[in-house]
Amino acid sequence: MNILITGGGGFLGARLARTLLALGELQLNGASAQGIQRIALVDRVLPPADLMADARVTAVQGDLAELIAQGSLPLADTQLVFHLAAAVSGECEADFDLGIRSNLDSTRQLLDACRQAGHAPVLVFASSVAVFGNSPEQPLPEVIEDTTMPTPQNSYGIQKFIGEQLLADYTRKGFVRGRNVRLMTVSVRPGRPNGAASSFLSGILREPLAGVRAICPVPPETPVALSSPGNTVAGVIRAATASAEEWGARTAVNLPALTTTVGEMLQALERVAGPAATQLIDWKLDPDIARIITSWPSRFMPKRARALGLRADESFDAVLREYVRENPQAIQLPVKD
Repeated sequence: MNILITGGGGFLGARLARTLLALGELQLNGASAQGIQRIALVDRVLPPADLMADARVTAVQGDLAELIAQGSLPLADTQLVFHLAAAVSGECEADFDLGIRSNLDSTRQLLDACRQAGHAPVLVFASSVAVFGNSPEQPLPEVIEDTTMPTPQNSYGIQKFIGEQLLADYTRKGFVRGRNVRLMTVSVRPGRPNGAASSFLSGILREPLAGVRAICPVPPETPVALSSPGNTVAGVIRAATASAEEWGARTAVNLPALTTTVGEMLQALERVAGPAATQLIDWKLDPDIARIITSWPSRFMPKRARALGLRADESFDAVLREYVRENPQAIQLPVKD
């Protein structure tokens, strides 16, 4: 089996690639397991060195739209595509044209390229909780169910929802076998901050654990829906392995979410690393970030995801300890057992 991952040089794409390589095989679309021969990682940046060292990995570096126009993606013999590449929420609000080009145009061009490949590959599209947004004119229900109508309130959410609908129609026409999955905010992400409005939901933990000050731009009572990196990747892979009968409707599946608050996240930080960690938090309200974050829902009833065997993370303490175990080089404060 040959696999292609857009955004393969980023954190989530690289983690997905490592997980697939460790598995060595995959039961694509409910069929018998096939060995993984090649994973093509497509991104503006090269993948991490450990992935480049694996003979099964091929790097395709460049702008996604330009690579598609040049015919540089190895889609002719690719059975599975994970489309993770995207401009993130804060970037899309700051630069409308960037969001349209990166999230809408590139998605349509990728779908067209898969159509032209002529063998209907499975395509897993990483959508987002941002397709749901609260507004006075159309308030969200207290709990989001699989049938809740998306009401995005920012450019990123609108672009993701359009991508879902495009994939659904390409699937209906038989051009691809689509799987739309809505990701929750991923925390804790290692590395550096990005342009997402939700980036601080990793930064307020990652930076203090590294002995660095961090800014929290929302009040402690702000509710959020989170998923650990490992749980997120598990949901994305399950979308690829599910049969058409298991998957069901062409509409998106909401991945399971751990519902918590920013204040509870920082309480977990103090339990793990003591008050020295939480003393490194500066509370500086940013109305723009707060507006985006508070428009997103925090409570879900993901029946379809549960029927696929997916579950939310057990607790944020467990998520935080997983980050500490996986990133010992990034931890400067003493942590408690």
